[in-house]
Amino acid sequence: MREEFQADLNEVSRLLVTMAEAVRAALRKATTALLTADLKSAETVIERDVEVDAIYAQVEAKVADTIARQAPVASDLRMVITALHISADLERMGDLAEHVAKTAQRRHPSPAVPSELRPVFKKMAAAADHMAEKITTVLANPSAELAAELERDDDRMDELERDLFKILLDDDWPYGAETAIDGALLGRFYERYADHAVNVGEQMIYLVTGEPVTSQN
Repeated sequence: MREEFQADLNEVSRLLVTMAEAVRAALRKATTALLTADLKSAETVIERDVEVDAIYAQVEAKVADTIARQAPVASDLRMVITALHISADLERMGDLAEHVAKTAQRRHPSPAVPSELRPVFKKMAAAADHMAEKITTVLANPSAELAAELERDDDRMDELERDLFKILLDDDWPYGAETAIDGALLGRFYERYADHAVNVGEQMIYLVTGEPVTSQN
């Protein structure tokens, strides 16, 4: 029975790593679409979001089946419940990447962001990608110390969002309200993507230590 339960956990872990890799790739491709008006990349992200949703459904089904068959308690129950929370955050990260891609698609053939905003969005994308890479590592090899770094990494994203708003709210902003609103929403998508990454980190800390982390997101 214990070997069967461990096999279930291994399968859930594999699915979570696959999800993490997928949502990382999605935001990278969505950023390419955003900054270069690459319609094909935008469409690919949108089309593949259903794959992330499908993996999310697999995790939910596997966890429900495992609880029903194995009736886990204590730390074992913590493992399967944590997996549910993590998969929900990863699914949301995929949705946020899709939102970025849809913005690029809507503005095609023009770039969705003007040249003045591209440097800050490149930095936001790099910060998000760094966090997504760290999630994949932590899911594959649980580490409370590495997971805790995500909270500090998020500070960088918050700083970049403030930089973005400084540009958007500058008196010399030349592009009008519609482009400013697009920019603000896009910044929010990246910022929320990072917040969900922090949530995953907090769940992994709880999994490893048994101590809950109070989220500020």
